[in-house]
Amino acid sequence: MAPRLQLEKAAWRWAETMRPEELSQEHIETAYRIWLEPCIRGVCRCNCKGNPNCLVGIGERIWLGEIDENSFHNIDDLNCERRKKNSFVGLINLGATYYVNTFLRVWFLNLELRQALYLCPSICSDYMMENGVHEEKDFEPQTICEHLQYLFALLQNSNRRYIDPSGFVKTFSLDTGQQKDAQEFSKLFMSLLEDTLSKQKNPDVRNIVQQFCGKYTYVTVCDQCGRESNLLSKFYELELNIQGHKQLTDCISEFLMEEKLERDNRYFCVNCQSKQNATRKIRLLSLLCTLNLQLMCFVFDGQTGLKKKLNTYIGFSETLDMDPYVDHKPGSYVYELSAVLIHQGVSAYSGHYIAQVKDPQSGKWYKFNYEDMEKMEGKKLQLGIEEDLAEPSKSQTCRLKCGKGTHCSQNAYMLVYGLQSQEKPNWTVEVPAFLQELVDCDNAKFEAWCIEMRKRRVDKGKAKHEEVKELYQRLPAGAEPYEFVSLEWLQKWLDELTPTKPIDNHTSLCSHDKLHPDKISIMKRISKYVADIFYSRYGGGPRLTVKALGKKCVVEGCRVLHLKNQLNKDYKMVNNLLKATRKGDDGFWVGKSSLRSWCQLALEQLDVQDGDAYQSNGKMNGNTFSKDESKEERKEEEEELNFNEDILCPHGELCISENERRLVSKEAWSKLQQYFPKAPELPSCRECCSQCKILEREGEENKPLHKMIANEQKTSLPNLFQD
Repeated sequence: MAPRLQLEKAAWRWAETMRPEELSQEHIETAYRIWLEPCIRGVCRCNCKGNPNCLVGIGERIWLGEIDENSFHNIDDLNCERRKKNSFVGLINLGATYYVNTFLRVWFLNLELRQALYLCPSICSDYMMENGVHEEKDFEPQTICEHLQYLFALLQNSNRRYIDPSGFVKTFSLDTGQQKDAQEFSKLFMSLLEDTLSKQKNPDVRNIVQQFCGKYTYVTVCDQCGRESNLLSKFYELELNIQGHKQLTDCISEFLMEEKLERDNRYFCVNCQSKQNATRKIRLLSLLCTLNLQLMCFVFDGQTGLKKKLNTYIGFSETLDMDPYVDHKPGSYVYELSAVLIHQGVSAYSGHYIAQVKDPQSGKWYKFNYEDMEKMEGKKLQLGIEEDLAEPSKSQTCRLKCGKGTHCSQNAYMLVYGLQSQEKPNWTVEVPAFLQELVDCDNAKFEAWCIEMRKRRVDKGKAKHEEVKELYQRLPAGAEPYEFVSLEWLQKWLDELTPTKPIDNHTSLCSHDKLHPDKISIMKRISKYVADIFYSRYGGGPRLTVKALGKKCVVEGCRVLHLKNQLNKDYKMVNNLLKATRKGDDGFWVGKSSLRSWCQLALEQLDVQDGDAYQSNGKMNGNTFSKDESKEERKEEEEELNFNEDILCPHGELCISENERRLVSKEAWSKLQQYFPKAPELPSCRECCSQCKILEREGEENKPLHKMIANEQKTSLPNLFQD
């Protein structure tokens, strides 16, 4: 027997000979195990849950010796706030704005854009020249360009593990609690950036965004006179329809495909001075060094009036040759894949955004997910679980087979390609001096914060160390006034990683708001001196003093034990009577199901709400109810039936099936009747139900007819199936 069970049995051994109404305070304290010997450290290996005085192995070991300040908890946690060597800085997710972070990742790793932005003059440099970095007032960027400059400088040289992009997000007046259209945000950003830079005096700065801008023209040809009309337009990204397509090249071909302008959509020809049928197409004139391809997976649903997401698999290659699509070719347009922006989720209004971006300097792929960054193995793009959807069974059937150098995705909403170069430039982007001074200032603040936080945590750890060393020695109650406290709370108090919360003893209370005797295994008895300190520092309750010992519960427990012991004796007696040879045909009919479960039914009849002694394997104190039937099966059968009602027919008479009942002796029935006085009494001379006999006889007479009908139905089944 396990030590805990031995302690429980010993705590109630007195109840075998003591009547419930004769209980004394000594018996109550014994049931609550007040005077059990406390365990000794070094002798007891682990905490004895059956002994409320055992205060060993609850987490005290790490606090009782001398502790070096570097070993206090959370000291190493500060290193988690620090940027790791040769890693990228993370971006804090502000709520529903992670789609902004994914674009920032792509733009930051675009070295040409980053260097061009660093060259852009701003009030940052003027501020630094006038005030330096020692002013108490922090510098606050004003324009989008300044926010982006400062953010990129922090991403490049900050000592922090992650930085806060809230200043950049506020410039767009974005609601951090509401997810916006990521594709619309991309266009909004580029237009605002262009507007900001166009106001600069330096023409080279004004044209920074133009370096990342392509050109195409809308070509409209009149079918009547053949006149060609051209409307020049610039673009930062190509918006590609993916519905009905499987490959990226098919989407590009559709984007450039001719469109017929007929009927109500006819074109007004200036030459003909009338509306004419015409053809219209897009002609690519020049492409940018970074090609952004927006996969239009978020589309308008005309039936609901809302946007929906297209979960269509699109295949794309790591190398994209755009030469066949460009009319005027000032150079070669062969691109390499540099980023994939992914939206996880089936709704256009919710989900999670992930960026997989290629580092242009190392050529390695990185996955940016919230504040975390993960380097892909083998310099390869790995979409992996980002392609898992809520309904994988539907998506797997449509998944494309991808060859070497190609990928397929149903969650990608933007592909970024960089212009392929014969010679890979091995160059780095230097942070301008005025921005680096701001970064150094922020790094100094971060280091000061780390020192201050470390000091606070060391001081807090030392205070906790002294508290535990002092109070743990005074924790045992002995013969002095005592209280009970939750073992779980004590363990959390001693846990260096868990903040101490108010004491909560509610789970150990009985229906009388006293300490339940059965909950003593999850409680510990401590001195009132320490309990007073605990409640003054941490609060909580209710306080469980000596007045919390529940006499009513102990009396009830004693009564239950008496009933169980008597029931155990009667169970053995009935068993022996059933095994004994019965003399004559006198006796009483009892349902076999009732016989198998009469002990459980007896407990219910006696209103004993104690199931621990009656295990689910059908045993009570070592005696087996049934070898071939579990408690769950019995419960199903007798859920709605009382004892011996299982052999009553629907008419309330003795059932005609003898397989469901058994004849027992008068002595056995007399003992059973003590527990079930209202059970149906069915002597052996009782006739079976006459109505059931008539129904049975009619069933036998109609059996050939029923068999013939069944054969006819069986013969007609193949015809029904084939028709």
